[in-house]
Amino acid sequence: MKKVAISQSNYIPWKGYFDLIASVDEFILFDDMQYTKRDWRNRNKIKTPNGLIWLSVPVKVKGRYHQKIKDTEIDGTGWQASHWNSLEINYKKAPHFSEIADWLKPLYLDQTYSNLSVMNRAFIEAVCRYLSIDTLITNSWDYQLIEGKTERLADICRQAHASEYVSGPSAKDYVDEELFNAVDIKLTWFDYSHYPTYDQLYGEFVHGVSIVDVLFNCGKNLSLVHPDKSLSHD
Repeated sequence: MKKVAISQSNYIPWKGYFDLIASVDEFILFDDMQYTKRDWRNRNKIKTPNGLIWLSVPVKVKGRYHQKIKDTEIDGTGWQASHWNSLEINYKKAPHFSEIADWLKPLYLDQTYSNLSVMNRAFIEAVCRYLSIDTLITNSWDYQLIEGKTERLADICRQAHASEYVSGPSAKDYVDEELFNAVDIKLTWFDYSHYPTYDQLYGEFVHGVSIVDVLFNCGKNLSLVHPDKSLSHD
C-alpha cells in the first residue's frame, strides 16, 4: 500500500501543507503547473502585534505568458534579509525562537536563490527535517505528463505505484473520481478541520498562517501539525 499526494510548491506553507506531507509515502511537487499571481506560491502570512502581514518573494512575471512555476525566476535577493528581519522582530519573544533561528536564519542570510521552485523546496525540506517527517519528496518532472487535469494526476499516481491518492478538498471542484477508479487507485479527501489551537502570540488565534508561527511558538510538537501522531518529538 502506498499513499501519494500531489501539490504545487508554496513559500513557507501553513501547517496543513506539512500535515498532508506527513500523511503520505510520497509527496510530489507539481510545479509544471502555471504560476498564478497573488497566490501561495511566493508568499505567506505571519502574525504581528498589528495583525497579519504578507511576506512576499518578488518574482519575474512575463506578462500574459503561460509561465510555469518551475520556470519562475526570483527577482533579486533583497527580500531575504527583509523577510528574516520581519520574522525576528515579530517572533523573537516566542518560546522556541532561538532553536528555530539556528537552522532557519541561514536559509535566509547564507543562501541565494534564483528559482522559485528550488527555493520553495529548500524551505519545505528544512521544515520536514526539523519535524522528522521522512516522506519522500519528488518533482512532477520526474514523471511523464499526459493531458487532462484528472487524467494527469491519476497517471502520475499510476507511475508512482500508488494505491491511494490523497487530495486537498479544494480539488473536489474538478477532480473526476471515476478516472482514479479506472486505474484502481483510491481517492481520499484530506481533512484540514481538526487542528488544535496552541499558545500563539498577538491576540485572537489564527490557523491560516505560515508554519513558522507553529515552529517559533511550539518547536517540535508534531502533534500540532499532524494530529494523528500521538508522539510529540521533544
